[in-house]
Amino acid sequence: MSADARILWVVFMGPILALFLFAMPAFAQTMPENASARSYGEGWQCNVGYRLAGGICATVVTPENAFETNRTYGSGWECHHGYRKVDQTDCVAVVVPDGGFLDPSGERWHCLRGFLKVDDTCQEIVVPENAYLVDATYGSGWKCNRGFEKVDDLCTAIAVPINGYLNTAGYGRPWTCERGFFAKDDRCEAVVIPEFAYFDDAAYGEGWKCQRGYEVSNSGCDVIDIPANAHLDRSGNRWECNQNFQKSKGLCVLKN
Repeated sequence: MSADARILWVVFMGPILALFLFAMPAFAQTMPENASARSYGEGWQCNVGYRLAGGICATVVTPENAFETNRTYGSGWECHHGYRKVDQTDCVAVVVPDGGFLDPSGERWHCLRGFLKVDDTCQEIVVPENAYLVDATYGSGWKCNRGFEKVDDLCTAIAVPINGYLNTAGYGRPWTCERGFFAKDDRCEAVVIPEFAYFDDAAYGEGWKCQRGYEVSNSGCDVIDIPANAHLDRSGNRWECNQNFQKSKGLCVLKN
């Protein structure tokens, strides 16, 4: 073969051979010690107890307080119960503080009932008089008995006014007025229903509403003066302009 022919052969066949070598399965390449062909697909993998490192299968180094997993994936080791991984290189003991217990995972801890986690400790909950423990991971760890409310670190009796009773609301005013009474400041006052009104047991307001066609005034309920081209709205206690009209100075005028 002439020199020119050899050059042409290298030019055309070189890339093809390189592509062929690149596409060869891993097991056809140099397989390091402590490795074996994959059971499926192509290539090889390190044996149990070894991990790929720098092109070779190096022995898995199991730190103290750990055990080998006998798996071909992962780090190859896990910490014993009561220890946790640190930087994927060591196993350190889980330090359980007084008033705590080891989690079933063996990697963390929780506080016993009656204790709250504060940083790396479990602090005993001081339950005041007229209170009880609650299962919570935050807050004070206790709640006041019914009829008492939390004031700082104590439970003080709730002052329920005459004609009122304790409610079960978790916020706001802890008492509600009996039917026929409404709350005003710290007392329950009797509802006085003016003419053209009816009793309303809503939790707010003065305990009454004006009838349809009437509106609230200083004297009670006054009849609504509906201007031309207007009608009562859905509440029945106000008016609004008809379609194609708009409110202007207490009247309903055509829209421009």
